[in-house]
Amino acid sequence: MNKLLCTAAALLLASCASHRAEITGCWVQPVPGQPGAMQGIRLLPGGKAESVNMHTLVYTGWSRNGNILTLRGKSIGNKNSAAFTSRAVITSLTDGKLELETDGQKDAYTRVKP
Repeated sequence: MNKLLCTAAALLLASCASHRAEITGCWVQPVPGQPGAMQGIRLLPGGKAESVNMHTLVYTGWSRNGNILTLRGKSIGNKNSAAFTSRAVITSLTDGKLELETDGQKDAYTRVKP
């Protein structure tokens, strides 16, 4: 009986630990000063990324190492553009919410289902 209970408990713990929210998907947040408008990033499988409603910040790729999310892309300005790489700490990730912190600035995103 004890073996059965221990086995059941181990399986339950393993199933709980194995559920980890996926970071791939479309993540958006409100555009400051534009009620109803949303912006964000689409994290695609294989490390590709796309900007959502941001024409001057073009995401091209992403990677994750533990709780660090690295984003790559191009910042487009007047008559110039520059490649960038930014790193953010993933402070929270659920099936519907993503919270990032970069240099003390916190950003919250909501997953948009396709």
